[in-house]
Amino acid sequence: MIATTAVLGGLLSGLGTSTATADPIMDQKALLGNPVAPNGSKIVKAEYKDARSLRLHVYSAAMDENILIDVQRPADTSEPRPTLYLLNGAGGGEDDASWQAKTDALQFLSDKNVNVIQPIGGKWSYYTDWIADDPVLGRNKWKTFFTEELPPLVDGALGTNGTNAIAGLSTSGTTVLALPIAKPGLYKAAAAYSGCAMTSDPVGSEFVRLTVEVWGGGDPDNMWGPEGGPEWVANDPYVNAERLRGTELYISTGNGLPGRHDTLDGPYALPGSTGLANQIVVGGVIEAGTNYCTHNLAAKLKDLDIPATVNFRPDGTHSWGYWRDELPASWPTLAHGLGL
Repeated sequence: MIATTAVLGGLLSGLGTSTATADPIMDQKALLGNPVAPNGSKIVKAEYKDARSLRLHVYSAAMDENILIDVQRPADTSEPRPTLYLLNGAGGGEDDASWQAKTDALQFLSDKNVNVIQPIGGKWSYYTDWIADDPVLGRNKWKTFFTEELPPLVDGALGTNGTNAIAGLSTSGTTVLALPIAKPGLYKAAAAYSGCAMTSDPVGSEFVRLTVEVWGGGDPDNMWGPEGGPEWVANDPYVNAERLRGTELYISTGNGLPGRHDTLDGPYALPGSTGLANQIVVGGVIEAGTNYCTHNLAAKLKDLDIPATVNFRPDGTHSWGYWRDELPASWPTLAHGLGL
């Protein structure tokens, strides 16, 4: 049963002197402080799940809404540790298509000295700042949330060392490249799995419309205005790739052909013959598109002489088995950026 506690103010004694098995936050069921972001965003509640896990309820002033944040604490909390922001795909983790539900990502990261932050919310939003509220998808100011609101709250409440990395898949594979551009230096490393960085390109624009309008029921004009307008270009990581210089980068994609995770009733396949057919046909088409985007981004980074680790898999659809594989593959890049 989850025990709930109010956020406690004041710095707890002993920070930096606990042993590898004693986390002052988890042991005493209190955060290290009661930080407030410059715009008034704050943590309003913390729920302690187990010896390593908690859920934060974060009030976002930009969205005037409480956002759920799942946290896994580092393996060793004897000193301040860095933070990995792990973003879900188009459903925002509000459905069962999440890192936690579909993979063993937290188990893989459980022996790492890193705070793992998983936001829950923002479905179909591309985790960007929308220029207008949407009748279906509401108010979305996620770029502000991930650059101005959440990081100082995480740093202050969890006693991190202030070094961050970010990783995401599918639509978030675009976001995790856009956020380091939006606030240079905030995220030292970024890993993008099966994302499309070219939001103002015709192929990339179609991905955005498919996600926001067809699947999400929202209006893309409320996100970035009319297609091809200045906001579509300003939020395009491919166009603004020069500003990724200095960020440790890992980008990967399959090519849409069926691979080892595309098997009938496999552990990472959609159930049944109909589910597998959907994964192979629809997931294949989507992954072929992200392959196009990723090849173009890799070529531009090479032209700009910006280092990046690139993994073009010889097969694979747009599905969880491949993203489960990519997190460990990208870990050396992320760990280097995090100073681990």
